[in-house]
Amino acid sequence: MSDQNKTPEQHAHGKAGTAALGVGSGTDTRFAEGGQAQTLTTRQGHPVTNNQNLRTVGSRGPTTLENYHFIEKISHFDRERIPERVVHARGAGAHGVFEAYGTVGDEPVSKYTRAKLFQQKGQQTPVFVRFSTVGHGGHSPETLRDPRGFAVKFYTEDGNWDLVGNNLKVFFIRDAIKFPDLIHSQRPDPVTNRQSGERIFDFICNTPEALHMVTLLFSPWGIPANYRQMQGSGVNTYKWVNDRGEAALVKYHWEPLQGIRNLTQPEAEAIQAKNFNHATQDLYEAIERGDYPQWELLVQIMPDGENPELDFDPLDDTKIWPREQFPWLPVGRMTLNRNPENYFAEVEQAAFGTGVLVDGLDFSDDKMLQGRTFAYSDTQRYRVGPNYLQLPINAPKRHVATNQRDGQMTYEVDTTPGQNPHVNYEPSSLNGLREAPRTYPDHTPWVEGRLVRESIDRTNNFGQAGEQYRNFEDWEREDLINNLVANLKDAAQVIQDRMIDLFTQCDADYGRRVREGLAQARQSAGAGKEEAVKQAEERSREAQPY
Repeated sequence: MSDQNKTPEQHAHGKAGTAALGVGSGTDTRFAEGGQAQTLTTRQGHPVTNNQNLRTVGSRGPTTLENYHFIEKISHFDRERIPERVVHARGAGAHGVFEAYGTVGDEPVSKYTRAKLFQQKGQQTPVFVRFSTVGHGGHSPETLRDPRGFAVKFYTEDGNWDLVGNNLKVFFIRDAIKFPDLIHSQRPDPVTNRQSGERIFDFICNTPEALHMVTLLFSPWGIPANYRQMQGSGVNTYKWVNDRGEAALVKYHWEPLQGIRNLTQPEAEAIQAKNFNHATQDLYEAIERGDYPQWELLVQIMPDGENPELDFDPLDDTKIWPREQFPWLPVGRMTLNRNPENYFAEVEQAAFGTGVLVDGLDFSDDKMLQGRTFAYSDTQRYRVGPNYLQLPINAPKRHVATNQRDGQMTYEVDTTPGQNPHVNYEPSSLNGLREAPRTYPDHTPWVEGRLVRESIDRTNNFGQAGEQYRNFEDWEREDLINNLVANLKDAAQVIQDRMIDLFTQCDADYGRRVREGLAQARQSAGAGKEEAVKQAEERSREAQPY
């Protein structure tokens, strides 16, 4: 009997050996009402009826803490790898300083935010930056096509602020519940341990919001020449809050003053043949010779609210805010001027989180941001340990006093002179820690709506992707098509057809060129990865045992 004619039960019985190893689910075939063998459930056996959306107050959010399915899914995902980062494993870092302009564009920055690090012209704040690749392992080549992480830790007078982003200004998905699925599709096959374009595009062809990111990632923008000459972006939408408690939506952008340089696929492959650590080496040696890289920090500001005049939702991280409507406003400059003394102690143990904000900075209802805010810090507690914030690279450069105690690798207690050491709780009348005085009013946005699992209303999945395609130069479009065809040519026909349809909805020429490229690739089938496997044996040199 062929596999395609087997029932789910016959498939399960044929895999008894797998189940015996603890990989399968044994012989229990009980299903919930209406359930089948392939019905998605939680580890508790609960059928999952909506695996696309967090539960939020109204379709735009905010999210709620009782998102049990999401919390179980993301917290398990955070613990999938030991001890390497689940994502952003390969990285390089450096210390430096951020100097504020005291203004946002031509206006005093205090009009929009009370965050102290921005207020005074020339005010300097120490920083540590970690650059990284996202989807590959700790010793993978730095020439691989991948988003680049761009994470900055500001050691401010009010405590740490982490601005955690990427080099590209958008992302694949707009809802954090899909993040484990996205990364799984880009990681190696769990059976063969091989990455494949089919797996990646199987996910993407069913996730049309990813088309904007795909258009950028498979163009030369998907392989920055090095870390010094790449952009950075906060990607998510945040808020700035002023001393009256008034808020505005904000997007962050890092622009390299060294210029921007990207690589085509053939150029990257030529570099990889000679040096797969080139970006780490480039950053380290530039700082050692005193050629300190610099980036200007710019922000886009939008009134807080739904902004119905736009054809997209400003909280959607698959979208770029048009620069002509929301200009880039400079707020400061960052200079990296000191290399780490020990890679592991500083770069590898550096721990960032999107929830690490200081007074004057706040969250928006961006669903990806709210999901990341739980996931990042949860990952650090698992990966580095519950006391990861006591490590020098992560500790704020100011007084710390908490009632947190114990846990693995505790090496100091957060007490303060004069505090009663017997009191590790609050409130207390026995000289324990006390709440800080409230200086400014909180930002208190109005939230009203039903708790639902729904996508946002203004998805507009194809508009900006098509615009980006048309804005590329000819050589960028050529590289984009070549890379897409190379990764799609071995995918199932249904995936190819779906992707061609999606590209066509972005731009007719876009879809046509991918379709023609795939047709040509079918005619010249035989070259590529399979041929490389054969060449390894055929072109190798025989050796005798020693």
